[in-house]
Amino acid sequence: MTVPQHNTPTPPGWYPDPSGSGQLRWWDGNAWTGNAWNPPAQAGTGQAGAAQPGAAWPGAGQPGAAQPGAGQAGAAWPGAGQPGAGQAGAAWPAAARSGQYAGPGQYAGPVQPAPRPEISKQTPVYNPFIWLVTLLPVITLIILLFWNPVFHLRYVGARRVPTLDPSAFSVPYFLLVISSWLIYGVSVLLAYLDWQKLQRDGVVRPFQWAWAFLGAGVYVVGRSVIVHKVAPQRGLAPVWALIGLTAVSLILVSVKASMIVSTIAKALPM
Repeated sequence: MTVPQHNTPTPPGWYPDPSGSGQLRWWDGNAWTGNAWNPPAQAGTGQAGAAQPGAAWPGAGQPGAAQPGAGQAGAAWPGAGQPGAGQAGAAWPAAARSGQYAGPGQYAGPVQPAPRPEISKQTPVYNPFIWLVTLLPVITLIILLFWNPVFHLRYVGARRVPTLDPSAFSVPYFLLVISSWLIYGVSVLLAYLDWQKLQRDGVVRPFQWAWAFLGAGVYVVGRSVIVHKVAPQRGLAPVWALIGLTAVSLILVSVKASMIVSTIAKALPM
């Protein structure tokens, strides 16, 4: 086996903890991070020779297997010489640099998330929470329909400066503002409840509910994509409902904005 050159950087990945804890620790390419992981295959078993002097590495004695040694070119442990990077003189074998180890229960490559298994066709993919998250903005549209402001001019000051009368911002306007914030908060709560329901129904790693803080639409789209993966040919109905609601909202807001601009233009003196 070819021993890597000394100037070859160690790629980021999960490697045996240089402190000898028996876990895998994330090397970001420059230094060890605080992220540690104990893979199921190694649970309850220690890694032989992890940063221990004199312990044999996997594959020791095999032809071409790299042996730990501070004098080997390019065999330095990632982060050697840094605080907490392991005992002095510990070396990083060439087999570790390639992300492969021999022997049972040893790390054999970069960690990849397991694919999500498909759920049963009898498992429901919709619930009241996701439909409420999708359709709650209808309340705002209804309030917008009832807000028909009539603008009047008021003359302020000694110079009689024309100013729009604030009475045009009536109760429907304030209801519109307050309801928007309430719908935002309720949507985040409903996204969390929907996320929990998906977990109980067997969906592995459902779309994170915290994305709802960026907007209910973000959660609806992300959630639908994940559900569609684990339940083929199902799960996209909320997205279609969201698209239709968005189209209606754009039309309604455009019409209402045109009416408001026209009313203001008539109220202003020419």
